[in-house]
Amino acid sequence: MTDTYNAACHCGAVRFRVTLSSGLASARRCDCSYCTMRGAVAVSAALDDIAFTAGEDNLTLYQFNTRTAKHYFCSTCGIYTHHQRRSNPNEFGVNLSCLEGLTPWQLPVIPVNDGQSHPSDGGPPNRLAGILRYEESPK
Repeated sequence: MTDTYNAACHCGAVRFRVTLSSGLASARRCDCSYCTMRGAVAVSAALDDIAFTAGEDNLTLYQFNTRTAKHYFCSTCGIYTHHQRRSNPNEFGVNLSCLEGLTPWQLPVIPVNDGQSHPSDGGPPNRLAGILRYEESPK
C-alpha cells in the first residue's frame, strides 16, 4: 500500500512531501548507539519519493563512524527529519513523527533492528534486537 504524507519539523521551517511505498509497514527503531539516543521511529521512502516544499536549506547534516548514513535535522528546532540509510543508501528513513497526523503511539508494536551488529560490519542481515510495545493506559 502506497501512502503519501505532508511532513514537517517541529517549528515548520522544513516542510516536505513523502511517499511510502510500503506505508507504515516499514516502521522500525534501531539499537545502534546513535539511534538509541535519537529515539525516533523511522519509515522507509525511496530517494525519489521525498520532495521538499520549504526549508531544505535549513537542514543540518550529521554523519559519524563510517560516514555512510546521512542524518538530517532542522537547524532551527533540532528535530531529526530523515536520513539516507547505511543499510540501503537508495532509501531514506523518515521520522514517523514528522508525518502529518501520525505518531509512533498509533503503532502497537515497533520492531527494533540490531544496529549494534550492523550487516555492513559483518553482522547478520535483518536481525531484530527486539520489539517495542505501546499499550494505552485505561482512561
